[in-house]
Amino acid sequence: MEGPDGAGKSKAAAGLVRALRDAGHMVVAVREPGGTPLGEALRDILLRAGVVDRTPVADALLFSAARAELVSEVIRPALESGAIVVCDRYATSTAAYQGYGGGVDLAHLASLEALATGGLRPDLVILLDVPVEAGLARRAAGNRGETRFEEHFDHDFHARVRAGYLAMAAADPERWRILDGTRSEADVAGAVVDEVERLLSRDEPFAAPLRTTT
Repeated sequence: MEGPDGAGKSKAAAGLVRALRDAGHMVVAVREPGGTPLGEALRDILLRAGVVDRTPVADALLFSAARAELVSEVIRPALESGAIVVCDRYATSTAAYQGYGGGVDLAHLASLEALATGGLRPDLVILLDVPVEAGLARRAAGNRGETRFEEHFDHDFHARVRAGYLAMAAADPERWRILDGTRSEADVAGAVVDEVERLLSRDEPFAAPLRTTT
């Protein structure tokens, strides 16, 4: 699950996990950064508002360090056990935020991604797309507090992030699906489940129909 700030991807990811489990699938849910002791420590450093500023390159390296641990310690073992892994953000976030948003060379980020993930890429990337103003307004109204990315980065930065996501999706239509994140939470959840159901039905029947819960 990918998207700019305020797109609703965390809620959509949680709803997808519930639907998959209700259908009888073994599911492991992870978030980036996080999911391991190192990842959670780095999450605080990377996202907490008010912390010391740093370069996009430093951010990319820190996100990638958290990602390397998550892939090694959680994602690969889960896949090897036969589980479906639902990720709330992955390496494409670094390309969007530090690459398109922050100006870090995309080729360098691709090399860093390969090192951190060992080449492991998701079968499906669902992008929840929202206009910048709508996403930031949602964040401000959500009573969750600002992250460093809302506090320190301007509208133009977030516009570049959104444009980067759309460019990556257009370049890889086999793996990416763009969904309108401005729709209701229930509509988005249903659309996400539909996309995952189409992917999984290529290989195996469902134990039960996927159901959305909000």
